[in-house]
Amino acid sequence: MSPPDADPDAAEQRAKLGLDELMVLVGRGDQDAFVPVYTAVSGPVLGLVRRVLRDPAQSEEVTQDVLVEVWRTAGRFRPEQGSALTWVLTLAHRRAVDRVRSSQARTERERRVALLETAPPFDDVVEQVETGLEQQQVRRCLQSLTELQRESVVLAYYHGLTYREVAEFLSQPLGTVKARMRDGLMRLRDCLYEGEVRP
Repeated sequence: MSPPDADPDAAEQRAKLGLDELMVLVGRGDQDAFVPVYTAVSGPVLGLVRRVLRDPAQSEEVTQDVLVEVWRTAGRFRPEQGSALTWVLTLAHRRAVDRVRSSQARTERERRVALLETAPPFDDVVEQVETGLEQQQVRRCLQSLTELQRESVVLAYYHGLTYREVAEFLSQPLGTVKARMRDGLMRLRDCLYEGEVRP
């Protein structure tokens, strides 16, 4: 960027402008107008982002991202639709919420990976079934279920997950998981005790 206020007359005129007018100038590529805009909005942006993220380091990082976005997208600001500060804070809130969602998604992915890595192999799951049932029959009966039925049953009964946790883990609606698990258990029961699989 050019040094701020290189032209004394322009600097004097700019000093009389409000934030909305300065933002319009920034939208036209006026780098010097960005200096007072940055000064005016950086504090409120950091305050809002900190309230959403709570983490000081992440808050500072997101604040810088927001200010870069303000510089890049200032041309989209429309004074007739609201104040410049409101527009900037809307950008900041959106960025902060995106960061929270991204962090939550990453944590959830890591939890899933950890759960899958610690899940016992299929043969170990089978060995946990009541001793009166033949392992080969249990394996055959579990294989006769649909993939969603089998995963739901294994997660619920061998890993102790609730219906809701199973639904979240498999990214399926709760009602779908409940229905598939009920159908899967009925098929298992029929297969194990009658040697037949329900059509």
